[in-house]
Amino acid sequence: MEQSHTNQKVPTEKSIKNQKSVMDRLSKIEGQIRGIKNMIEQEAYCDDIINQIEASRSALHSVQVILLESHIKNCVVEQLQQGDTDVIDEILKTVKKLTK
Repeated sequence: MEQSHTNQKVPTEKSIKNQKSVMDRLSKIEGQIRGIKNMIEQEAYCDDIINQIEASRSALHSVQVILLESHIKNCVVEQLQQGDTDVIDEILKTVKKLTK
């Protein structure tokens, strides 16, 4: 992870490339969410709506895993190589949030 002039963390080049591919997935998820809203507005069968919500949740989880993997492989590794061991606490905090 590179540092900007204000000492704020910014993504590595590899992370930025990965994030662009994630945007496609998010666009699809956005469409799914609009579809769920339409289903509710059209008074679709509840079980069908629930199944679509679960599909959207699963897709979001996949994006989350992809981003976490990229973060560890790129940003965390780079920070550790630069001697920044505080990143370990940061990533552990993130993992704890994911496992709640």
